[in-house]
Amino acid sequence: MSSKATHKLVKKPSVNARYLSDYMVASERVKRTIVRNCKYPKIARIIQHDRAKLFISKFLRSGDLDASKLSTEAARLHSMMSDSDFERETLDVNGDFLDAYAKVFSMGTFPKAEVVENPKGFKMNLNGVNVNPDIRVAVQRVTRTNRIRTGLVTIRYAKGKPLNEEVGLYQSSALFGAQKMLDKMADAETEAEEKLCLTLDAVSGTFIGAPTNATSRFQNMEAACATIAERWDSIEPPDNAIFK
Repeated sequence: MSSKATHKLVKKPSVNARYLSDYMVASERVKRTIVRNCKYPKIARIIQHDRAKLFISKFLRSGDLDASKLSTEAARLHSMMSDSDFERETLDVNGDFLDAYAKVFSMGTFPKAEVVENPKGFKMNLNGVNVNPDIRVAVQRVTRTNRIRTGLVTIRYAKGKPLNEEVGLYQSSALFGAQKMLDKMADAETEAEEKLCLTLDAVSGTFIGAPTNATSRFQNMEAACATIAERWDSIEPPDNAIFK
């Protein structure tokens, strides 16, 4: 009887902006692990935070920012029927996520801006690496001189562990780079703004804006992607990995 496959192979260099941001502050050993996990992801189902992130995205876009809505949705997920242990755990993990965010919810670190239509399916190619910026919300503001400034928001969550600020600054810088690309593609008279490119740490409730050196940070991420692309083909799979 043949063994079941445990991992799959991603042939083209591909990294989520979350992992690329982690990569930027990691040790060399951890960097190798991050890239290996992106090239050889496990086939086994992994609990994701998709339900909670989707709800928070809709919540922020709605403009009706009553934190009790987060708690109500959390309770709904905890009470939902499930068909398997995995589904039950997924619902509870997402419910815990929303409960945690409800307790720390604040718009105190969110800049004055309006929510606008979200770009759909946008991905970046940075020196041969496909990077998903994981855009959850798009925002813009109008300056006193009637110029439009634009930005993007993503969401991070690790239970009980506030996001490392450096990681957040890098991820917001990736959003800044993505927004500059979107503005250029649209050929519109808009301009990306660092403080509008935000990573929401749902553990602390803080929106981490891109820093003033976001452009140089994004360039560093592009350079890192060049290295990842160069090494991609030579990265070996995990020990005991089975492929089909």
